[in-house]
Amino acid sequence: METIGNPLLWAVFGLLVVLALVIDLVLLRHGGPHKVTFKEAAWWSAGWVLLALAFNAWLWWYVGQQSDAAEANRVGLEFLTGYLVEKSLAVDNIFVFLMIFTYFSVPEIQRQRVLIIGILLAIVLRAILIFVGALLLAKFHWILYVFGAFLLLTGYKMMRSAGHAPDLERNPALKWMRRHLRLTQDYQGDALSVTRDGVRWLTPLFAVIALIGITDVIFAVDSIPAIFAITDDPFIVLTSNVFAVLGLRAMFFLLQGMADRFHLLPYGLALVLMFIGAKMLLIDVYKIPVAASLGVVAVILAGVVVLSLRHPAKADSSG
Repeated sequence: METIGNPLLWAVFGLLVVLALVIDLVLLRHGGPHKVTFKEAAWWSAGWVLLALAFNAWLWWYVGQQSDAAEANRVGLEFLTGYLVEKSLAVDNIFVFLMIFTYFSVPEIQRQRVLIIGILLAIVLRAILIFVGALLLAKFHWILYVFGAFLLLTGYKMMRSAGHAPDLERNPALKWMRRHLRLTQDYQGDALSVTRDGVRWLTPLFAVIALIGITDVIFAVDSIPAIFAITDDPFIVLTSNVFAVLGLRAMFFLLQGMADRFHLLPYGLALVLMFIGAKMLLIDVYKIPVAASLGVVAVILAGVVVLSLRHPAKADSSG
């Protein structure tokens, strides 16, 4: 499959990711785990977005130097559109993380460790699925139609379930763990397991990390077809995905407690997925320009954010 990725681009991208992970996972934890304030999370979140935009600008400039302005504009728009879509899905991912943390009453300090594991898992899973998807698309063009139908169905199901909080009590993975594993009721610091009377017990932190991992798989399966509808270049697919995931921890602490303020976001994400699914199904009939796709996605997301703020969710007065 054709790609703009060359040794220099892959090297620059790899170096940026390593440096970003060192900053996010090591330097950001100076002095040990601590409660991240809203102001701190806001500054770091803005920094991760600026890093992605700076990479986008550099990529646009580099391609322009190697090719022409039209090719540079195409690459720049594909990266920006893919980043916006993946960042939006990452926000939904964060709200699911928050639901899991709230359900298990995860201590504030422990949340940072779980988020670090979640970020690393998300990057690894996306990299694997992207290269698998690229290989499949290179050999089987009809896979695009499968991806399109899958996104339409996913968007429809998300639209149907929007406004209804997921019930973790009915989660198959959690039910399986409770039936087959020994789970303690209390946390034991950072420990995932403890030994009591010679018997190994798993702590709630183990269950939380397991559910976070399963959530990462689900969102990776959703997000990969979405980005392939925008571009089939593995380099752009992977870079836009990874930059959307970087800074997930800071964005979590920025958005926690604000889920109710963006209560219409699931409807917007459902519309985005359905639009992208339809775009994939129509690709051999009419290829929607990337700039138009970017505009549609931006309008949908901006619209649901504005509507959410202008029409706050009604407080639950039951009980």
